[in-house]
Amino acid sequence: MRSIKQPGAPVADRIQWVEARGRAFTFTMERGLPLLEAAHRGFAAQGFAGGVLDISAGALGPFAYVMPALSKTPDHAAFYSETHRPSGVTQLSTATMTLGVRDGAPFFHCHALWMEEGGRNGGGHILPEETVVAEPFEVEAFGLDGAIFAAEPDPETGFKLFGPVAAAPLAATTDRCAFALRLRPNQDFAACLEAFCQAQGIREARIRGGVGSTIGARFASDEVVEPFATELTMTAGVIAPGADGLEAVLDVALVDYTGALAQGRLVRGDNPVLMTMELVLEVLA
Repeated sequence: MRSIKQPGAPVADRIQWVEARGRAFTFTMERGLPLLEAAHRGFAAQGFAGGVLDISAGALGPFAYVMPALSKTPDHAAFYSETHRPSGVTQLSTATMTLGVRDGAPFFHCHALWMEEGGRNGGGHILPEETVVAEPFEVEAFGLDGAIFAAEPDPETGFKLFGPVAAAPLAATTDRCAFALRLRPNQDFAACLEAFCQAQGIREARIRGGVGSTIGARFASDEVVEPFATELTMTAGVIAPGADGLEAVLDVALVDYTGALAQGRLVRGDNPVLMTMELVLEVLA
């Protein structure tokens, strides 16, 4: 399997996880609010401090983002591009967001694909501090009670990354068992989830959210993404019984460091994580 050497030593625990309770709900991002504030308000109104978002459409402007890029130093295996700020209103086509905390304040990690004003298609990592909701749009959310994603220094990759940590219950209304996960580098995305579910006695689960990166990509359609640094967003995902045990079905969209976009179903067993993969497993059975 493909692998990329990280600047730090591998952490022994290859999956960071917390069991929690959760609930799915929808809300509307309010026009004129910074995207971070709009997301935070939507979760807070339902009694949650954080969780994950799935976005199928939305208008943003002003809008700022970065793309994956090669690292200019040995401090990181890959890095970010300069900041891009397209003019006008940008229309999201698909996005996932992890809403948590960084330095004691609300923060998000969001990857997306979109169309900029003028028709250019793009993708990357949305910057919370500079992005504003241009028109109201509805999102699908999954709130977590008993866990939250917190940004902490990661010695393996050299980045400050979101990972799930236990949090005091907020007494929010919940109806599902859920697991907040962060997958560490150089392990296959699907195999990792299948093994985790097997170990936890989970027979079926739906992926909520899903923000991270893979080392290139290999799709079931035979499409191959060779550039190793990507920004990936989940479009759909389930873990369910298959022909040879539990099987993860993972549909994703991504941009690589050349700016090329790709979308489709990942091949099981041939898509290792590059830096991180954050997601929530909603337990169905």
